[in-house]
Parts: sequence; structure tokens; C-alpha cells
Amino acid sequence: MAGRENKEKATGTAQLIAYMTRTLRNAHGLTQEELGKLCGYSAAAISGVETCAQPASDEMLVKLESTIGRDLGFFQESRIHARIEKYPVQFREYAPLEASAVNLSIYSTLVVHGLFQTEEYARALIAGGFPILPDERVEELVKARTARQAILDRESPAVIEYVVEESVLLRQIGTREVMKGQLRFLADCAKRRNVTIYVLSLTAGDEGEHAGVYGDMTLVETAEHEHLVYLEPQNESILISNPAAVSAYAQRYARMRAQALVPRESLGLIERLAGEQP
Repeated sequence: MAGRENKEKATGTAQLIAYMTRTLRNAHGLTQEELGKLCGYSAAAISGVETCAQPASDEMLVKLESTIGRDLGFFQESRIHARIEKYPVQFREYAPLEASAVNLSIYSTLVVHGLFQTEEYARALIAGGFPILPDERVEELVKARTARQAILDRESPAVIEYVVEESVLLRQIGTREVMKGQLRFLADCAKRRNVTIYVLSLTAGDEGEHAGVYGDMTLVETAEHEHLVYLEPQNESILISNPAAVSAYAQRYARMRAQALVPRESLGLIERLAGEQP
């Protein structure tokens, strides 16, 4: 039943992967069983991909690239599009912009930004959300979310600034161990040369007031050096390109960053909360 349903709902990317897998396999003179052995999968798994009964996993696409890819880069490129199709609809337009961005300036107020979430934290967050999702969809979204971290290890990694509310670090998502693991990961990210993390403390400003009271935002500098703002209120997405509006958001972000703890103090606070400092 699942295979039939997958065939009926197969995306354009899945159909193209099916066609290319079948075509390149035949060009190499391989049976489905032979290709499966080369990739570490069963003949049934290869058949599932070629008929869209079971979409190729990210790991399988890597194997297909190295075995029958013929240096075309097709399977490598298809990994990006297959991943995007797994994201919630409201995120799909923004996803490729994030993946190719040269600069990101992020601010979050309620939870750790998706780009810096551990698998366990993301799972607890997604599974505990609403509407309630099937376990299979939860796992699909967790993998898609954590895959975004490839931007941190690109050959030319993006330069990322992240202003995070102290309340985000104090709010437990999942078990205590899940939260500690998340804080440790955030501390590790802060030590990267291309990542700077600022904690906006609970006492920011003269009396706790600060410039970030209007909510989350992400400032994006694209590969073409276009400046955009991305907002995602209540599972809706807003992509702003108007220069005057983008400038206003950039000034607000700069104000928040100035009101936050400096990077060294921010890292120290994160490590203390993670239990790594007395």
C-alpha cells in the first residue's frame, strides 16, 4: 500500500531520479541486483527507487553518484532538491537561499534556530508540535532540518552571526540530557571561525527592554550579494526584498547585537548552562 501511495504522490525530483537511475544502470550494463551490491542495498531497494515506490534516501544518492554517476553530478545535485521537497511548504522557497548564502544574521526568541539544532532537540520539538505528525514524517523532518548544517562545512562556509535570547537557553526542550546536548553543541558551534554567537541576556537594556521584542528574523546575503529578510511567524513565511525594509531590519538587528553579551561572555554562559563550567 505504501509503495502504491508513493508512486501516486511521487515528486518531480523522485521521478527524475528514477529515470536517471534506470538509464545509467542500463548504460553500465548492470542488473538491479548488481547495482544494489555495489551500493550496499538490495535489488528490491533499487527497484523501489526506479519505480518511485520508495524514494532514494540521501545516503543512497551518495552511493549512486559514486557508482554510476559518471561525473555528471546529477545525484549530488538531486540531493539538494530531494531535501527541499521534504521541508514544510512555507520553508521551501527560503531553503535554497539559506543553503547558498554567504552571510546570515539570525535572531531567535523561543527555541534554538533550526540551523543549530541537534537531532534530539529537533525531534523533541517537532514531535511535540501541532498538528501531531506521524513518526515517519517526524523523522523525515528531523533529517531534513539537521541536513541544513552542511552550510557550516561548505568549502566556502557562510559567515553566520546568531543572537539568541537567554530564555531560549533556559527553556527545556525534551529531557534534561537532550537540552544539555543542545547547549554543548551550541557551544561547539560558537567556537567555529565562521560562527559568532551572542546571548541577549534577560537583563539586556537598562531595565530588560531591548530592540528584539518584535520576534525572530534572519538577514540573508545571497550568493549574488542581494540582501533579504526572512520571517516565519506561526508557520507562515515572509521573504522581504524591499531595500528600505531590509535596511530597517538590519538596523534593528545591529541594535540587538549591541545590547547582547559579547561573544566570549556568551560562550561562557552557554557552557555554564551546559554544565561544562562551574
